[in-house]
Amino acid sequence: MKKVLAIIGIIIAVLVIAALCVPFFINVDSFRPKLEQSLSASLNRQVQIGKLGASIFSGGASASNIVISDDPAFNKGPFLQASSLKVGLRLMPLVFSRKLSVTGITVENPDIVLLRNAAGKWNYSTLGASSGKPKPAASDKSVPEISVDKFQIANGKIRVGQSSGRKAGQEHVYSNVNLTARNISPTGVMPFNLTADTPGGGALSLDGQAGPLNRDDSARTPLDASIKLEHADLAKTGFLDPSSGLAGILDFSGKLKSDGTTLHSDGNAKTTRLRVIKGPGEAKSPVTIDYKTDYGLESQTGTINTALHTGNSTATAGGSIDAKGEDTTAKLKILGKNMAVNDVEALLPAFGVVLPSGASLQGGVINLDMNAQGPLDRLVITGPINVSQTHLTGFDLAQKLGALASFAGIKSSPDTLIQTVSSALRVAPEGIRADNIVIDVPSIGGLTGNGVIGANNALDFKMLLKLASGAGSVLGKLTSVSSSIPNKGIPFLIQGTTSNPKFLPALGNELKTSVGSGLLNAIQGNKGGAAEQKPDLKGILGGLLNKKKPAPSPSPK
Repeated sequence: MKKVLAIIGIIIAVLVIAALCVPFFINVDSFRPKLEQSLSASLNRQVQIGKLGASIFSGGASASNIVISDDPAFNKGPFLQASSLKVGLRLMPLVFSRKLSVTGITVENPDIVLLRNAAGKWNYSTLGASSGKPKPAASDKSVPEISVDKFQIANGKIRVGQSSGRKAGQEHVYSNVNLTARNISPTGVMPFNLTADTPGGGALSLDGQAGPLNRDDSARTPLDASIKLEHADLAKTGFLDPSSGLAGILDFSGKLKSDGTTLHSDGNAKTTRLRVIKGPGEAKSPVTIDYKTDYGLESQTGTINTALHTGNSTATAGGSIDAKGEDTTAKLKILGKNMAVNDVEALLPAFGVVLPSGASLQGGVINLDMNAQGPLDRLVITGPINVSQTHLTGFDLAQKLGALASFAGIKSSPDTLIQTVSSALRVAPEGIRADNIVIDVPSIGGLTGNGVIGANNALDFKMLLKLASGAGSVLGKLTSVSSSIPNKGIPFLIQGTTSNPKFLPALGNELKTSVGSGLLNAIQGNKGGAAEQKPDLKGILGGLLNKKKPAPSPSPK
């Protein structure tokens, strides 16, 4: 037994001595030029590695730094640079035949730059691409293609930006990037897992497999993966134009599958705090989206079909997408049939419409048939919208109308039935334009006009009110003077903001005189009591015609 223990002791001692001495008699750094040359040939990028040192206990070698150059068409700086590189080596070939056999590569704390140019191409698409130089003959082993059992990126950082064009100076950082890929080979299928923290505090995970590598365009390498985003801040992802106003928090899960020619993707997403146009407003309820896309990698065009759900209501959007330029653009058809007003109301702030405090829309349905065109993050949506049988509650319209309400005999009420609303809308990042507005309010009459809601919720509308027949005692006399009102309506303005609208008369001087005189005569004849009606009438007409009430005469001394 003592002999056995002695032999074991001798073996251990020899191994320890060998482990300590091998780095001195094996110059691992002599393999560095070959490793740099092999990696450069495989990646089609210049690779520089710091001095290599053997680490027998960890079974490999390490370098103080690594730099991989970028495609010069995108960036003159590095594509990747890292403070440390570890290379796993098989010890026996290294010790006995001085052969470099790589089992794994770990890149620690790398800084990776992803750039997209004005043509829609990414700088990573040329990684591994054929350089155009003739490949070494099969017997020439001076520059072998490297096959790696395991490749890792640990605690990396990815900066996403534009190499030219609209937002060249801006970048967004994805931190804590960790990647594990196995069986790395240009000709094989490589399983991988990627995780990262997205800008703004979200999380990204990607699991699947990729390969074999497409030598002409690595972006067209076959791929089959699942992707998941949690609490990603859309405005900070780096893939949206900050000037678009589009923002929100996104949770997303989906599948990506590419055969190198067509990329198919499907999945579902949920957005909270959605904002579509510039401004402080955001949706009060989430929107969920089911989608399917098919995209041609060579043509950079494709189709998309989505269903957008809010509450129990659904709208569909489908059409084409085009990513050939600096922006990915779309041409979509948006349809919504019999959507509940209560479901849609919660989304209004995302479009810059914030109802007055306490006000709400109750009941009724919305139908829309619209077109959307332009960059995905700056779509311009146009088309008709129709609303029927809804109530405006918690908002006294008569009080806001002021003198107009008094003139029309409209009774004060916190609940107003809006029988129908129709308009042609244009929704863009800078705000909403409404043309050919037609509103039927039985208790008031018909309203028509045009106007704009700015991104800051500011209102600028020119409207015409055609009073409902018999709406009140004063209105009952309108027929005797209706001929003096152009288009048989009273013009007025809506200004202020959506949360605090202001209704202002907009009668011209000639019309003020005509209407004022005619109405005064008509109303003074009512019940034969001119003196009885005149004081209140002056107040009403003064407000309606935008005149100040006369100061009271001084009392005789």
